[in-house]
Amino acid sequence: MKLRNLSFIASLVIAGMGVSVAQADTTSTSAPQEVTNIVLVHGLFADGSSWSKVIPLLQAKGLHVTSVQNPTTSLDNDVAAVKRALALQNGPVILVAHSYGGMVISQAGNEPEVKGLVYIAARAPEAGEDYPALTKKFPAAPASAGIKWNGDFGALTESAFIHDFAGDLPEKEAKAYYAVQQPMGKAITMAKTTVAAWQFKPTYYAVSTEDRTINPDLERFMAKRMHAQTIELKSSHVSLISQPQAVANLIMKAAHVPGY
Repeated sequence: MKLRNLSFIASLVIAGMGVSVAQADTTSTSAPQEVTNIVLVHGLFADGSSWSKVIPLLQAKGLHVTSVQNPTTSLDNDVAAVKRALALQNGPVILVAHSYGGMVISQAGNEPEVKGLVYIAARAPEAGEDYPALTKKFPAAPASAGIKWNGDFGALTESAFIHDFAGDLPEKEAKAYYAVQQPMGKAITMAKTTVAAWQFKPTYYAVSTEDRTINPDLERFMAKRMHAQTIELKSSHVSLISQPQAVANLIMKAAHVPGY
């Protein structure tokens, strides 16, 4: 009888200790830790300078920012470029992508130092999903008709770039942006991710409601499927240029910068 009583008392003590530990753990994890490294990934028909308005806003908050120069020759090459940038960071990272760059961070975001993903009007296919087939479930975005191919590389015509890609920028600014357009390799049109890091990393999404490059309803679908914290911006495909403060604010929220 004494042994049974002792066992019963011991079980109560252990249970009580378990409750105390659980309560302590809940308290200790209530405030997410700020991430100070931000790695930015551009999309197609662009280069790293597309983040030029967002970068100083993040730096003003003390964040360490790296804008990757993707070759946009193939998904594998672009993922490799992002992983090289990740290897140079000192500590946890928030990965941010615009447009096609969403495929790149979905693949590269599997790295352990990546603590969150931010998609700006970006692609976010499932692992192994045929992205072109997914786009066909929604009305076609006008910009796709403006892609012209020269061998294995494609680029937007100036008209498509100004009106369908960067439609809410002043024409002078849109033309300057067009001047740094980087052609895409044909291999990208057939690329499929093997990882969808958004399935297990905190995710944020900015929908561009006036987008003529990716259908806004497709963006909403992908954001909802990811269970992303989502905002909507009345902008063209290039909200990172036309609304840099709103984009920077979302990135800072993902990084848990105090006040965001």
